[in-house]
Amino acid sequence: MEFYKKIIYDYLVEIGTHSTLAKYLNMLALLIVLLIVVFILDYILRRLIRALFSKIAAKSKTRFDDILISNKAPRNIAHIIPLLIVIEYIPIIFFDFPVFQTFIRKTLEVFAIVLALWIVRSLLNTVKDYLKSLPNLKDKPIDSYIQVFMIFAWIVGSISAFAVITDIPFVKFFTGLGALSAIIILIFRDTILGFVASIQVSINDMVRIGDWITFDKYGANGYVTEISLATVKVQNFDNTITTIPTYALISDSFQNWRGMTDSDGRRIMRSLFVKQNSIKFLKDNEVEKLKAVQLITDYLENRQSDIKTYNTNINANKELLINGRNLTNFGVFRKYIDSYLNHHSGINKDMMLMVRQLEPTTQGIPLQIYAFSSDKRWANYEYIMADIFDHLIAALSYFELELFELPSNTDFIKPERVKTT
Repeated sequence: MEFYKKIIYDYLVEIGTHSTLAKYLNMLALLIVLLIVVFILDYILRRLIRALFSKIAAKSKTRFDDILISNKAPRNIAHIIPLLIVIEYIPIIFFDFPVFQTFIRKTLEVFAIVLALWIVRSLLNTVKDYLKSLPNLKDKPIDSYIQVFMIFAWIVGSISAFAVITDIPFVKFFTGLGALSAIIILIFRDTILGFVASIQVSINDMVRIGDWITFDKYGANGYVTEISLATVKVQNFDNTITTIPTYALISDSFQNWRGMTDSDGRRIMRSLFVKQNSIKFLKDNEVEKLKAVQLITDYLENRQSDIKTYNTNINANKELLINGRNLTNFGVFRKYIDSYLNHHSGINKDMMLMVRQLEPTTQGIPLQIYAFSSDKRWANYEYIMADIFDHLIAALSYFELELFELPSNTDFIKPERVKTT
């Protein structure tokens, strides 16, 4: 390179005594030659470096180099040598034009900074894509950390470019930004909050990509598809996308269903509201009739025997059912539900299973079923729950129980009297 620089320099000294027009023409000719050489060299280097990277990627087992190529890192790296050549020869070509030389030198230095940022961005995007392809890290907020590094890179690059343009030393220019720190904090408020929130979300493992979350304040109810520095994207079950500020995850309350999806079952907690005036003691003949219900046959026989023994021992007057101990249709139905759930194939028997009576309300007595379905998939879960309650609602009449239901308009219409002749 020094040999060619000397030839060009001697050529310029030789024509130094020529007219200004001749100087312009020679400068233009050398510039065109330089640009042609640089463009050809840049094209060749891009092809060579890309081919080299592709050859290495084909032989390697890791996907990192494949992702590196897809993010155009080799292409950006190939621009370095042509840019260095241009920077090296521009002062010689513009030897007689110091004003042009200064302007073009600064322009090339700024472009070098931009090229460095392109390379850094390609490398960071490669690291991000590679880490997200790993099974252990695919649900982590990698985007947030990469965006933080990229923001710092752009800040440093912007300061460097401004320092080059104004001829102010980088260190001196950087220290002078202390007075503008309040404005910078104000401009990057959301970014700073998002960065802090991303760290807290990651450390506390509050949300992962793929988690099902419910965030009523923002109308989000679906799966997390992306966690970035400023926003969290949630794909709702109606396929709409809800965007939530990242810092809202630590400042507001939301519901994460990961515990349910990681467990062995999905909770069923629903009540049947039974009319209070339909609850009664069971007579012996009614008990005998209910023994035909196979799920509670053994229970009724054992229970009836125990009750008769107890009532005999205390000499209870059974002319009135209230005396002594008795079975109720409500209690027997509760036992029937418990037995039915224990025999249901869709219920996880290893998890909590309970049928309980809640405090009476104006709509009746809630009889709550608390259990866990073995299938956690939404459609199957809804099918299991509907199947259970279809059966229980239909079974109520066998125990002479009634569900509470608000009257409709037709309930207030008097039936027409049948005319007799």
